[in-house]
This record gives sequence, structure tokens and C-alpha cells, in this order.
Amino acid sequence: MVDLPAIDGRQYVYRVYAPADALLADLFWEAWHCHDEGPFPRALDLFDAAVIRRVS
Repeated sequence: MVDLPAIDGRQYVYRVYAPADALLADLFWEAWHCHDEGPFPRALDLFDAAVIRRVS
């Protein structure tokens, strides 16, 4: 799960499917691109602003 803050002050959560050895940066960019293509206000593109949690 990747939480991305957006310019509207809200957090948007994305479930990103990836192999166990995926880099955190890859998970971030996958979620960011999903958000960017959606109808939501622009997400902040700062890696350190994202919260990334592994879900099994």
C-alpha cells in the first residue's frame, strides 16, 4: 500500500502489486502514475512524503 499526499491536503492510498524484491522507489512511482492518471488533485511527487507499507 502506498499513501500519497495531494495538493488538496488529503491522502490517497493505492495498492501496488509487485514482486517481493521490488524497490520502494518503484512502488512509489507506480502509485504516483496511477494517481496522476486519475481524476484526483495532483499528488505531491516527493518520495519522502509517501508512506509505503508491505501487505501480505
